[in-house]
Amino acid sequence: MATASPSPDRLTVGVAARLSRYLQVLTQAKKMGKDRISSQEISDYTNINATQIRRDISTFGKFGKRGVGYNIDSLLGEIRKILRTQGQHNIALVGAGRLGQAIASSPIFAEHGINIAAVFDSDPDKVGRMIGSMEIGDSGRLAEAVREKNIIVGVLAVPAESAQQVADNLVGSGVKIIFNYSEALLDVPGDVTVHTSNPAVDLLHALYFHLT
Repeated sequence: MATASPSPDRLTVGVAARLSRYLQVLTQAKKMGKDRISSQEISDYTNINATQIRRDISTFGKFGKRGVGYNIDSLLGEIRKILRTQGQHNIALVGAGRLGQAIASSPIFAEHGINIAAVFDSDPDKVGRMIGSMEIGDSGRLAEAVREKNIIVGVLAVPAESAQQVADNLVGSGVKIIFNYSEALLDVPGDVTVHTSNPAVDLLHALYFHLT
């Protein structure tokens, strides 16, 4: 059984990023029916040095045995606790185009306790339609939904020219975390965190390390 140490109040950006990648691998390994996994196996999937992986994990307690590996369930539970992903977190998805539909239909969010509690679009032709079990709401009701459904994260799947206005609406509604799938550079208050995802930039980053 793992003996965990109290996790620090605040992880560094690098540690949090690596733990998130470990979480992804562990979740997939469990879905594949695996009970245990070694640091070398995690390394193979993440390209993070196995020594670094062992160092990261040992920081938070004693997990695994040499030659045996880590118990996936125990390590999953601990990393989720460290990253504070236990329980359910409600998010609002703004944008019901092709990207928004793909996000809303993905099971990945639910696997990590993330619930898409509301979907919005400004297009009258989309409002009232269904994405899975969710009815697309009018963007004008965003602030009301944030309050009613305790939404803490806004996901932007809108064109770049609309992104700043949507971000302003989310911030005005009390949302402090925005995940931005648009190409816009968002201007938000200092207490609001913006994470921008751009597949092309991520690919260039991967290519740089592969080609150099």
